[in-house]
Amino acid sequence: MASTMIPPPHAPQFLASCGWEGAEIRPLAGDASFRRYFRVMLGDRSAVLMDAPPQHEDVRPFVAVAEWLTGTGLTAPEILARDVSGGLLLLNDFGDERLRECLDSDPSRERELYEMATDVLVHLHGHPPMPGLPPHGLQQWLEELKLFTEWYCPAVGLTVDELAYRSAWTEVLEPIANDGLGPVTVLRDYHAENVMLVQGREGVKHFGLLDFQDALAGHPAYDLASVLEDARRDVPPAIERAMLDRYVTATSQDERFARAYWGLAAQRNTRILGVFTRLWKRDNKPHYTHFQPRMWGLLERDLAQTGMEPVSRWFDENVGPEFRLAPWKEAA
Repeated sequence: MASTMIPPPHAPQFLASCGWEGAEIRPLAGDASFRRYFRVMLGDRSAVLMDAPPQHEDVRPFVAVAEWLTGTGLTAPEILARDVSGGLLLLNDFGDERLRECLDSDPSRERELYEMATDVLVHLHGHPPMPGLPPHGLQQWLEELKLFTEWYCPAVGLTVDELAYRSAWTEVLEPIANDGLGPVTVLRDYHAENVMLVQGREGVKHFGLLDFQDALAGHPAYDLASVLEDARRDVPPAIERAMLDRYVTATSQDERFARAYWGLAAQRNTRILGVFTRLWKRDNKPHYTHFQPRMWGLLERDLAQTGMEPVSRWFDENVGPEFRLAPWKEAA
């Protein structure tokens, strides 16, 4: 299982082949995928070992996106060594200061750090999308939304009108897909637990980016919604509003961007409700149920925005209040 933090048996040989023979390998982190991370220590040197089991993961997209991001002037891990067939990468070590813990320990820095998070996206979106990325548009958004009806609804004992669900979302998302704002490189999982604060670097380079291997070419509002409507920590609505305004001002956007922001935030949060249910039911990770009340709070706020009426009506007609927050109070 990915949660077993024991390095793979071929890790010592890989490390020896790239100048780290005899290094200590310490557990560092796992995530919702099969990837695991270890800190490698040898004398006064440290690096990070990524283990991405090749039967489940492919390290090549991570390498390609990391190198492209670095080329744009952002900070992504440097690939020190690689064993593509064995699913191992040796990365430079960004340290231990993650954005999530920094925000939680010093809330007075929220505005400063979310301004930086917003500026990273302004910088990223100032470049054409990375060549060769698959699209992230209407068809992909609708496909992702099926996770809610396929996993969430059965888990709480609901039978819903799936045709009306797709129709309502199409009515909301089709104008966003055709609004002409993009495409840009979409990291897809840009939030406070996927950013390290890298010492000795300033401006947008201060943010060390992680977990971007699933990058796609899509709408510029998506990653802004990802970081400001964070599934794992509460972002004050006033900060969210200020950062939305900051992005709009910096990129000279118009009213189309705000509509896209709320629509894609709602799409993402609905998808995540399904993803977290799947992680619970299929992958035996019940702790993901703890995030569901926050996801509903975010989604309710999104559904109240202008332009979301078709989807809001569908939820009112198909997913009553007793099927929203209530099931998660006892689920875990």
